[in-house]
Amino acid sequence: MNGALRLARTLRTMFRPPLPCTIDMKQLAITENHLYSKAYSRGKKYVGRNVVIYVLNDYKAEKIRRANPMKQRLNRVGLTVTKKLGGAVVHSRVKRVLREAYRLTEKEYGVRRGFLVVIVARETAVKAKMQDIRTDLVNGFTKLGMLQQPLTDNEPRKA
Repeated sequence: MNGALRLARTLRTMFRPPLPCTIDMKQLAITENHLYSKAYSRGKKYVGRNVVIYVLNDYKAEKIRRANPMKQRLNRVGLTVTKKLGGAVVHSRVKRVLREAYRLTEKEYGVRRGFLVVIVARETAVKAKMQDIRTDLVNGFTKLGMLQQPLTDNEPRKA
């Protein structure tokens, strides 16, 4: 009986209709320390209530685009959360919230591609809601000229 159930499950998964092809590319992380240093020293900077954003033109963007199966330019994103904000649990939570806020901002407004983006969490980011961090990111990317769809007049901006 157990083997028959396993066989039925296998056959169901084998003959399942294909899903629509909408690939959501995973974000590329900045892995080299010198890229963080370059973004800090040469990049454009926005200081918000919960985050600080550094943006620098990525010189490897074209090479990454050619290697990408969808042939699109991508941003390399780096997240910085210092030890003084808290322990490992706090770090992980803040990084998850920052990643999700960036993903939603990119999905809704469209962030220009081909850049190194470093997002630094400030002390207030630990207790902030995801919506507050997202508002900071939208305002920051607007000031840095990174949004493809600018904000409309009816959208509220929290300062």
